[in-house]
Amino acid sequence: MDESTVRERLRTVEDPELGDDIVSLGLVNDVTVSDDGSVAIDLALGAPYSPTETQIAGNVRDALAEDGVDPELSASIAGRDDNDADTVLPNVKNVIAVSSGKGGVGKSTLAVNLAAGLADRGARVGLFDADIYGPNVPRMVDADEPPMATEDETLIPPEKYGVKLMSMAFLLGEDDPVIWRGPMVHKVITQLTEDVEWGHLDYLVVDLPPGTGDTQLTMLQTMPVTGSVIVTTPQDVALDDARKGLQMFARHDTVVLGIAENMATFVCPDCGGEHDIFGAGGGSAFAESHDLPFLASIPLDPQVREGGDEGKPTVLDEDSETGEAFRELTVSVANNTGIVHRRAVSESVQDRTPPTETEHQ
Repeated sequence: MDESTVRERLRTVEDPELGDDIVSLGLVNDVTVSDDGSVAIDLALGAPYSPTETQIAGNVRDALAEDGVDPELSASIAGRDDNDADTVLPNVKNVIAVSSGKGGVGKSTLAVNLAAGLADRGARVGLFDADIYGPNVPRMVDADEPPMATEDETLIPPEKYGVKLMSMAFLLGEDDPVIWRGPMVHKVITQLTEDVEWGHLDYLVVDLPPGTGDTQLTMLQTMPVTGSVIVTTPQDVALDDARKGLQMFARHDTVVLGIAENMATFVCPDCGGEHDIFGAGGGSAFAESHDLPFLASIPLDPQVREGGDEGKPTVLDEDSETGEAFRELTVSVANNTGIVHRRAVSESVQDRTPPTETEHQ
């Protein structure tokens, strides 16, 4: 079997979300056929442990199995130079910003459960609590171990539930207020990002403060954000503020991975009745009206509050319906992250493809 034969077999493998085969889409970076007949294939996949990309890799193996070939598969993000000295977070494949237009919608809860859910799927994950005015992520994962410092004055983040953690809460007194202006915010965010030994991560989830202020601008200007998740409740007031966040990301050409609706229907544990305390369907309607993916609807569940106070992310509770909603969110974010990378590769290939004679005419 030679390279052209391998590529011909790979034309039978389709990307279910982009609607074409992986060869035509440019998702096959490289094919190497050794003298002993072994085959190595590098695929342009950028969302580790995303169900769709796992399925694509499995279909690649199936396409060659009838020829008795079990290929060695690898994945790399096209166009990324991790050896560039100017690259910020060179060993982090994806930076996912979790944002909300207003406070009180459960953004930090969602960020914690997203990070823990990704780690539970097997991914290497970091969680950066960038809400410097109200950092509470350490409490939500029951992490009281401070980061360790190296001889080079960098920080080694503590780890909980398989997630590496960094937060201002580790560096402040328990009741110390944070009163900082823009330049100081920029400096501390930069230091807590670049001076931390994150290691190799598949995902760095960033819990942004609510609103559209200095912290958000610093993050978007200095970090390679793959995409953002906008959190809202179903009520109109929250949706109005979600629009502001949407506009902020649009101005900075940041992809919005989707809308997550938190505090949706409440199911009474005593009578089983359903109550739409903050309204119903606002998040999905907002996503549809802006042509954005709707990631998940998270119920208003006392278990989530209890899990946050006790440091036990609900996403890890296999017997919880709310935990299942968080797991649905995790899958949606991972899949949409993959779409961002694969679509960029496909569009790049199309831009390089010379026009046909008909197109010339």
